[in-house]
Amino acid sequence: MHQKDFRKLGCAECSTGCDLDFDFTMAFQPIINSHNKTVFAQEALVRGLNQESAFQVFQNVNDTNRYRFDQSCRVKAIKLAAELGIHKHSFLSINFLPNAVYKPELCIRTTLNAAEEYQFPKEKIIFEFTENEQISDSKHLESIIQHYQQQGFLTATDDFGSGFNGLGQLAELKTDITKIDIALIKNIDQDKKRQIIVRNLVNLFNELNMIIVAEGVETKAEYHALQDMGIHLFQGYYFARPSFESLAEVNWD
Repeated sequence: MHQKDFRKLGCAECSTGCDLDFDFTMAFQPIINSHNKTVFAQEALVRGLNQESAFQVFQNVNDTNRYRFDQSCRVKAIKLAAELGIHKHSFLSINFLPNAVYKPELCIRTTLNAAEEYQFPKEKIIFEFTENEQISDSKHLESIIQHYQQQGFLTATDDFGSGFNGLGQLAELKTDITKIDIALIKNIDQDKKRQIIVRNLVNLFNELNMIIVAEGVETKAEYHALQDMGIHLFQGYYFARPSFESLAEVNWD
């Protein structure tokens, strides 16, 4: 990565793509609380300007521009979330790329500046990292999470159960939230093995004082099976699909 990519980036610059040779925007998908029928958080998901998928956008990301892309994602998410008034009712969840963060105390500056400029309370921001990105330096990731928590952000482990070193990372990292991946959720109402695994994970996360989210919920039967296990935060197509630059209407059935 070039040294010039490490310089301080301004909110205006990042909101228009941080001088990347491609541009993108965000869709939002709710995480719902089934206990009180409220939206706990809105997750910002990368989309192309013409609603291209995240996969298509990520085809443009490489080792040279990863840092600038990560910074731009944060600013775009905060700016659009502020315009939609997300902070008035729920958290904003932003995915970050651990391999793009070289020094957490420096890389977080643009986020803090964006939160101040767009008047979005930093305590209403969750940073998610995915287990699908292989981390070569777990101590570095641990330092990122600790620094973000010290700054007042919540942190989350995304896609738990589908990526690299799930239980090993769980022992090392102390995120506030863990999101159980669709790989363990799909057809759980019909699958005894998945029921046993998730039920024990719920007990484990409760003992670790972690907030639990079941993601990838697609059917009413899955939803009810997970509710019976004591989960009350959910995300998935059953409730709402990602909504392009807007907030989706939630199915509360």
